[in-house]
Amino acid sequence: MQNGISIYLGLDNTLEENLNLIHLAYKYNLNRIFTSFHIPETDISHFQQDLQTILKLTQKYNMEVICDVSPNTLALLNLDTLNIQELATLGITTLRLDFGYSAEQIAKLSHQNIKLQFNASTITQEFLDELNHYQTDFQHIDALHNFYPREGTGLNVKKLQQQNELLHKYNISVGAFIPSYNKARSPIKKGLPTLEIHRYQTASLAMRHLKLLGIDSIFIGDSLPTEDEIQELANLTDEYILLKVKKLTQNKDILKVLQESTFTARLDEADGAIRTQESRALFKQIYICPEYIAPREIGSITLDNTLYARYAGEMQIITHAQKKDNKINTIAKLLDSELILLSYIKPNSKFKIKV
Repeated sequence: MQNGISIYLGLDNTLEENLNLIHLAYKYNLNRIFTSFHIPETDISHFQQDLQTILKLTQKYNMEVICDVSPNTLALLNLDTLNIQELATLGITTLRLDFGYSAEQIAKLSHQNIKLQFNASTITQEFLDELNHYQTDFQHIDALHNFYPREGTGLNVKKLQQQNELLHKYNISVGAFIPSYNKARSPIKKGLPTLEIHRYQTASLAMRHLKLLGIDSIFIGDSLPTEDEIQELANLTDEYILLKVKKLTQNKDILKVLQESTFTARLDEADGAIRTQESRALFKQIYICPEYIAPREIGSITLDNTLYARYAGEMQIITHAQKKDNKINTIAKLLDSELILLSYIKPNSKFKIKV
């Protein structure tokens, strides 16, 4: 999975902040950078002063630079026409053709020595058919969804999945944006997510959700993410689903197993809970006293105590609310924001718990 960050010249960040951000991305092996050349609020003088310095560093680190261009923005680069060789010399490796280009123009560009990127949020079957007609080389093309600065304008999950399915039919990989509120980008400063449901959510939750939705690459949209956010994005994995919880038990032995184990959802899916294959074996050596007996809410992580005899050590994540039972401890509970991830845990899915 090739993930990345975003850099906006002539906006919020100083040149030093942008350079430090690129150094951080390189440190964690994030080798893709998105930038836009048609943001109305861009300070053109600062943009042109900083551009060469930024691109010199990205070339040094052999990074992919995705440039969001339109025919109206070539003036920022002091170019009269879309000269591929000049762009490559500058250090721009991928052109995101947001609007203003015909299928015939894109087809011709696809056979030149530069990668192209579609707007994944707006591409249609009809336009893809037209690109086929002009013999577009799709091997050098991927797609990236829009981000949406204004509240209430982001995509819903259904639309995202429809667009992804359309593009995947052509073997086109699809990327999307997540917000970061360490320094939300001007001028709206409400985050830059692709999905509206991710606005005001943590970068951590948004990236894990996009991964489960089948997104191939994830970009932090906002101006200055934290090192922790960059590191987590770099470490995002297909191997398991990470769930963040609030601990309720104080039993150190139970917490140790809970946090250090990888669990597998049982194949015989239960009606009201996600059962784990390994839990009874993992908790076998621990005497589980009855504690924190409470009604089992959705997202509760429960552990059968010693009163349940041979079921002692059975761990479940509750998916339908259930009454309390003195044989069942509630040892932790998913954070409310994490509940969105529960429906993606299918039979045989692997997951880990982070307190």
